Amino acid sequence: MTQPFTVEDLYLHRKITALHCVPSLERAVCSVRSIDRAQDKYLTHLWTFPLDGARGEPLTQGESTDTSPRWSPRGDRLAFLSDRVEGRVQVHVMQPDGSAPRQLGDFPDGVTDLRWMPSGQRLVVAAVVPVDPELRGERSDKAPPERKRGAPEVAWRLPYKADGVGYLLRREIHLYALDAGTGAQTRLTDGPFDVLAFDTSPDGQQVTYSRTREGRFAHCSDLWICDADGRSHRRMTFQHATVMQPTWSPDGRHIAFIGALDEGDAQSTLWLADPASGDVRQLGGDAIDVADPESVHWADGGRSVVLVRAHHGRHQVVSIDVSNGELTVLAAGDRQIGVFGLTDGRLVYSVNHPSLPSELWSCPRGGGDEVQVSRLNPWWDERAPIEAHARAFKVPDGLGGEETIEGWLLHARREGGDKSPMPLLNDIHGGPASHALLDFDTNVYWQALCAQGWAVLALNAVGSSSCGREFCKRLAGHWGEYDLPQHLEAIRQLQEEGVCDDRIAVAGKSYGGYLTGWATGHTDLFKAAVVMAPVGNIETHYGTSDGGYYADPFYLGTQPRFDRSLSRQLSPLQYIERSTTPTLFMQGKEDERCPKCQSEELFVSLARAGETPAELVLYPGETHGFLGEGAPSCREDAARRIMAWIVGHAAPGDAAPKRAAA
Repeated sequence: MTQPFTVEDLYLHRKITALHCVPSLERAVCSVRSIDRAQDKYLTHLWTFPLDGARGEPLTQGESTDTSPRWSPRGDRLAFLSDRVEGRVQVHVMQPDGSAPRQLGDFPDGVTDLRWMPSGQRLVVAAVVPVDPELRGERSDKAPPERKRGAPEVAWRLPYKADGVGYLLRREIHLYALDAGTGAQTRLTDGPFDVLAFDTSPDGQQVTYSRTREGRFAHCSDLWICDADGRSHRRMTFQHATVMQPTWSPDGRHIAFIGALDEGDAQSTLWLADPASGDVRQLGGDAIDVADPESVHWADGGRSVVLVRAHHGRHQVVSIDVSNGELTVLAAGDRQIGVFGLTDGRLVYSVNHPSLPSELWSCPRGGGDEVQVSRLNPWWDERAPIEAHARAFKVPDGLGGEETIEGWLLHARREGGDKSPMPLLNDIHGGPASHALLDFDTNVYWQALCAQGWAVLALNAVGSSSCGREFCKRLAGHWGEYDLPQHLEAIRQLQEEGVCDDRIAVAGKSYGGYLTGWATGHTDLFKAAVVMAPVGNIETHYGTSDGGYYADPFYLGTQPRFDRSLSRQLSPLQYIERSTTPTLFMQGKEDERCPKCQSEELFVSLARAGETPAELVLYPGETHGFLGEGAPSCREDAARRIMAWIVGHAAPGDAAPKRAAA
């Protein structure tokens, strides 16, 4: 007997958040996140899974958060990060069966990442280092003074804050070598910058890393190399604005990395650097839209690179030949991939799809014959199925012609040939240079709405990534003007088909919040709207967001100049007072990506304009990711409010979920 999905299912869902494999070991180690509902917090433990589908086993348990597992090169030890000692995130090492765990080294302010050196005798780790912001990047032999409560936060460069972190300038992130036996640690990098990602050469003699620049361009990052003892630092890239996750080839001839040339460009591609000559070249061209920088792995002794590619809203595992850039698809489908790894014989990945929970899957290196490796969410089988159909729509392209866009239509499985129209939620993704994401944790209200007879439309309209660079960049300077008509035309076609009627709602977060707010000021089609963490006023977003000062000029198509006149013209704030759509605004109160002033300006303006119903919900302590990564109770409350507002205003005669308590 099945039962419908509900918002409370979020407390049951276990999600794989990290994965590591080594070539010679047909076994994966994963971080698995679950929820302790009583304490309103997440628990993250390590599991191992044989890749033949045999039963996996937990390696750690208890109240600690255990993350970033890394097999040693021979697979005879596991290193990981844990806060099990005094709540500070430190490096720990244990046996492959989870026995004999011990802390390795001591970094007073915590560790953010780790890698084994090829010998297995040392690790390289990235650790937080406190600094005195009053020195403005200069070095001192004195330890930084203890920061008192309420001490001033001086900003002397950009960025000075980051969403989820807050004020940045009293700490740096630097590399250390860590002896795997004694725990002795040696500092490898120093300076007013942060190390973002790193890898070691196959001979263990060098370290490559991406790091932020110094001074006023600290939002940009470059590729560097140094000796394994921290000497002879050398910059490798000079044209890129962004460099992410360098990975050294097993033959030592190349360093693969993910990067973008323009400040603010979120559509990153694959690049190769030659550490001997210093040459840097793109591999595979703009067709390689990398879904996850950490998915990049070398194969065939350095002759190819395997990674997860975003392609038309889906994710594929692909291999790219280093000599000619030729692409071969190894694994694909109407789905997306969460985490990825590989061994000598198999590909390993978690799958995101509205009809599936977060589980680990594996297939041979050449593809085919998939095997489900984990079974972390057996409760999912007890739920009435949700179907997700890939759909295509012919829509205006904004240039006077037409084009075909794609998306997903979700609804509960309909029995007995039922073809009656359903109420529809048009859910708009963020970015805009992203695509509709299918993971359960962010979109728990999708399944719950579908279980109540709704359909959900998740489009990849113009401006979305994964559909070609021209398609993505065409929206620059035309936010709302080119993409809203595409959403409206897709909905019209669904109405014409009888899929839905006039019970239409719209919702979105971040850029999706922008377009939702824009839509309510330009059409009366929608009976209800939920605007979450939006860009509501581009002019103020430029100066208040952690990344607005470089991202907004790019998305306006005026970089490096910021066009204030155009920013006002394209801001939902200029049109919100026209709206007759009941609108719920939702916001993490500590959001630094789209700060709360963005929602507040829209809410106040709409509330003062007339009688249109409007509410604002702020979540103290929550940041931009409140909907999928916020406290479990916050996520439950948000999902319930979204559903209550949408159903209550767009389909008031339907059975509505109980409104969340204020």
